Amino acid sequence: MAQFVDWDLAAATAGALSKSGPAVSYDEAVQVVADLRTLTDEAAGHVAAYTGLTAAADVPPVRVVDRKDWAAVNIDGLKQIIVPLVSRLSGDRQPGAFGDAIGSRVTGVQAGTVLAYLSGRVLGQYEVFSGDPGQLLLNAPNIVEVERKIGADPRDFRLWVCLHEVTHRTQFTSVPWMRGYFLGEVQAFVDASQSGEHILERLRRGVGALSDALRDPESRSSVLDIVQTPAQKAVLDRLTALMTLLEGHAEFVMDGVGPDVIPSVEEIRAKFNRRRERGNPLEKAIRRLLGIEVKMRQYAEGRKFVHGVVERVGMDGFNKVFSSPLTLPRLTELSDPDAWVARVHGAVGPVASIG
Repeated sequence: MAQFVDWDLAAATAGALSKSGPAVSYDEAVQVVADLRTLTDEAAGHVAAYTGLTAAADVPPVRVVDRKDWAAVNIDGLKQIIVPLVSRLSGDRQPGAFGDAIGSRVTGVQAGTVLAYLSGRVLGQYEVFSGDPGQLLLNAPNIVEVERKIGADPRDFRLWVCLHEVTHRTQFTSVPWMRGYFLGEVQAFVDASQSGEHILERLRRGVGALSDALRDPESRSSVLDIVQTPAQKAVLDRLTALMTLLEGHAEFVMDGVGPDVIPSVEEIRAKFNRRRERGNPLEKAIRRLLGIEVKMRQYAEGRKFVHGVVERVGMDGFNKVFSSPLTLPRLTELSDPDAWVARVHGAVGPVASIG
């Protein structure tokens, strides 16, 4: 079978290029890990009480990782999706030993470069690719680095991050169909690439565009350059709507719970938002090309949608969004909560303000 990525080289590249974490003693590192595990459990109780959603009882425990481990976990997850897809889409055709070896090594270096960059930014993640039902990851070096840079109270900031990430875990473990639906849409996006240019070359070009952007801030390439068919656009619209909902819901929950359990939450939010908005030209170019700028907009747009729906039909009414894929908001409804409420609930009367 043609090898799309040299995964060992990708892991080695990510490990070599990942920047070192903040200076901490051994005792401090042990304490950070213990804190994050304890605060994850605390956050789970707050999220369940606030949302009315109950996560599965057999959820794997949180995994606290460093930057190298984060990249390795994500490489393992990508392999679970990409390897079988490449096998099926290529029909196990061999491009030739030389072309296969060179192409896979180039893509391996490119993928490792992108993951090295992301490993220094991601605070937490609910990783769904590498196993069912998925696993919550908390990137300890990044959490410590950010809390120091913005001068946040460590306990408050760590709980604040945990509230967001535990909400994502709850979304995927309390909604039985969510993981399968998400993975199905990702597969549909790749499947839609079959017409025209060969899928392997198109994927390689997409990874290459991201890798080149890390070196050239003037690059005008975009990850969306690989979206070339109407079928892909339709899938991307559904994925964008889903991710905007999930990110906005997590933001809504962390801000809803925060004032009652995190004394400095307003200060943390203000400082964190200022940090999000800052960035030199290279940083901004990379964020745009990797989709981080889109994700930042999703936080605000999704939170506004969730707030609007809860304001109209309450939390129980909002939770109907998780009834089935058919009740997920359409892309156009994210800016029009009334349209979603009318489609899913019909005519409704006013409910008490959420404050």
